[in-house]
Amino acid sequence: MPRIDTIFDELRSGGKKALMPFVCAGYPAPGALVPALESLKGVGVRIAEVGIPYSDPIADGPVIAAAMHEALREGMTVERVFEQVRAFRAAEGGEAAAVRDPMVKEMLGGEQPALGLVAMVSVSIVHRCGGLEGFPKRAAEAGFDAVLVPDLTVEDSEPLVAAAVKAGVSVPMLIAPSTSKARAERIVKTCTGFVYLLARAGTTGESAEAPDVAGKVGHLRGMTELPIVVGFGISTAAQVRAAVRHADGVIVGSAVVRRMGEAKGQPAEAAARGVRGLVGELATGLVG
Repeated sequence: MPRIDTIFDELRSGGKKALMPFVCAGYPAPGALVPALESLKGVGVRIAEVGIPYSDPIADGPVIAAAMHEALREGMTVERVFEQVRAFRAAEGGEAAAVRDPMVKEMLGGEQPALGLVAMVSVSIVHRCGGLEGFPKRAAEAGFDAVLVPDLTVEDSEPLVAAAVKAGVSVPMLIAPSTSKARAERIVKTCTGFVYLLARAGTTGESAEAPDVAGKVGHLRGMTELPIVVGFGISTAAQVRAAVRHADGVIVGSAVVRRMGEAKGQPAEAAARGVRGLVGELATGLVG
């Protein structure tokens, strides 16, 4: 069973929801990814999304777009992302790697399962790095568990999904608030791992409003048994709480990237500490 499926099965059986932070590979420093992932895992995050920098980010607001541009200027490439993910997997030491922080170790019972990793990548990069048939295998070999391609249409997705099944990785897809029922049904039938529901139209970014997703989640529940994860505009514990009343998880991107950017110019571990603190705050929205 793909790791993403296993994680959501475990969360559901325990009555828990997923907090899925998004980090931009190579930001705020070329070596920041591994410490950030280790830090997220150390506070109990089960799945994280890793953005592979692209010069023309799709649907990303100013915070993430600026982070990707800076990462590219600093020399971040797909190969370097893969190398760093492989390094993280090696540091994990397997399916049940020891938690370094003694307090977290006690809280989690001593061992922490492997972190689920979702690669968020433009279809242009996919085509340059193995194509729809080859990229999933390369991503899986690096250590990714899912491939999310926001600018790949459902009509063109069949080769990628077929290759991903063979590679053992999931392919979640996005559904916008304006997506018709017929198209949403086609998308959810294509998805594997989870369904990514956008909490609002437009681009990513922080918002002052609580996500109103009850109706859309309800409609999707009638189409699929896959977990439904909400993203776009979620940046506070209150917004996390509002989303997981209905959804199985939330993705937080711009707020995480912004917090990591506050450590620009400092050692990579500083960005990891910053994101760890923010995730701790956001995680309070998963309970109560």
